[in-house]
Amino acid sequence: MKIAVLGTGTVGRALAEAFSALEHEVVMGTRDPEGTAGRTGPDMMGGPPFKEWHAAHRRVQLETYAGAAGAGEMVVNATKGAGSLDALGAAGAARLAGKVLMDVSNPLDFSQGMPPVLNPVNTDSLAERIQRAFPGAMVVKTLNTMNAGLMVNPRNIAGGDHSVFVSGDDEAAKATVTELLQALGHRDVIDLGDITSARGAEMLLPLWLRLYAALGTPDFNIKVVRGVE
Repeated sequence: MKIAVLGTGTVGRALAEAFSALEHEVVMGTRDPEGTAGRTGPDMMGGPPFKEWHAAHRRVQLETYAGAAGAGEMVVNATKGAGSLDALGAAGAARLAGKVLMDVSNPLDFSQGMPPVLNPVNTDSLAERIQRAFPGAMVVKTLNTMNAGLMVNPRNIAGGDHSVFVSGDDEAAKATVTELLQALGHRDVIDLGDITSARGAEMLLPLWLRLYAALGTPDFNIKVVRGVE
């Protein structure tokens, strides 16, 4: 499958590398490919510049948001939540129409300092806003409740025995995303329901941030334990 990953940060790189390893054809999208490829300083998370990462992953192409979305059969939104609608707008509604749009972003608002809050929250979600803005796309919310390392290698903790969620209005799109998650090694994929259920998945982030602070590591995840029927 041809997969377009929008966003060249930690999450975008991790997903692009993992999908490429699974033999998918991957193209990454950014606002300014030349600027992204030319940076020599560390990224915002202190990691190596994209130029160094890309040198080790030459199979992954770098394009504009529009070029990547146009090339992809599936599109993954791995941009920062605050800029997701703008990035997807740059990709273009026509290039997203008819495609599965896997949204892994979180609507974190840092305007009031740390820790960030969610905006929107409770009565709306970023995933719903994306679906409303791009009604031709089939939005599926997933993977936003864990760090990038666990997104692509869930076996890093507890042998992969933890949970990941999917939310979306289109059953076939959720099935496609679930298959991709399973290929990455996710064993417990829970369908929360329609796109409004993404509110719950996004609202796990305040808990995630506080667990991170309490545990001193991002290497953890939630496991849903079922009762005996």
